[in-house]
Order: sequence, then C-alpha cells, then structure tokens
Amino acid sequence: MKKYYFISKFNTNNIDKQDGQTAIIFRNYSSKKINEDLIIKIKNYCKKKSLKFYLSNNIKLAIKLNLDGAYIPAFNKSFMHNSYNLKKNFKLIGSAHNLAEIRIKEKQNVTSIFISSIFKNNKSNKFLGIYKFFNLMGLTKKNVIGLGGINKDNIKKINLLSISSFGSISMLENC
Repeated sequence: MKKYYFISKFNTNNIDKQDGQTAIIFRNYSSKKINEDLIIKIKNYCKKKSLKFYLSNNIKLAIKLNLDGAYIPAFNKSFMHNSYNLKKNFKLIGSAHNLAEIRIKEKQNVTSIFISSIFKNNKSNKFLGIYKFFNLMGLTKKNVIGLGGINKDNIKKINLLSISSFGSISMLENC
C-alpha cells in the first residue's frame, strides 16, 4: 500500500525508516520564509532513497525545483496553477474534508484527493469515521487517499475501504 508521510522538518532518521512505497510531503507552515536550499536538500535525499517528494502549497516552486509534484491543502482554493505548464510526470494531490472541498480539488485538477480525517486523533475531535469517509469517497472519480488518525491499531480498517494509499505523520514517524 502506498503511503504519504507528511514532514515539517528534515530528519534523515525518519526518512530512512520509510520504504519505496512511501512519498514524502514537506509542509512547513511555521515559517513565512521559504528555504529553497532546504527543499533541494530534502529532494536530493529523497531521490537517493528512491522516494517521491512533494512540496505543500507552493506549486510554482515545486515546478521550478523539478520536484515529483505538489500538495494542495484543503484551505488553498486557488486555480492559478491551472494555467501552468506541468511536466508529464508532475502530480498534483490535494486534501478535502467535505463535498464542497472535493469539488474544488477536482476543479484544481488534482490526480488524487486526501479525504480526512478518517479516525479521531489527538489534535481534533472532528473526524468522519469509516461510513462518512466511504460515502465521500463514492462522490468522486479521483483516486482517494485516506488521511487522519491512522495508527497501528486501526490500519486494518483501511483495508475495508478499498483504498490503495494513506497518509500519516505519527505512524510513519514511529515505524
């Protein structure tokens, strides 16, 4: 099963734990200044480990740095990138929490949509649960990726949803 590992800082120990089925998504919302050197360093490290690398919320920079793709968070509702020339293998992935956001991601031309949060996690009491997730999943023809609250205890429930991918932070950090 393909996995997406969200990181906010560059830690080679955590990346080294990942297998070839894992893609790294770098999202650093804590700093307003973009550190291109750091992004290039992560890109090169991921390439050495044969891992795909996506940049969050900066499609233009992801194109400029020749990354594997970009991640568009649910709060990003812009369509400006639809006019960019994307290379053939460049992938756009996005996240959504409800039907309205799914429709926006479809119009943003993403190839896959993270639907979250499936399970309850430490940060929020808001979560969809398996049935609501499954219903939202049926409302799009895009590839759906599970996200949110996934851990070793509930990973088997992911198989019930017939999804080919999931995203996580803490579970993949601690594997």
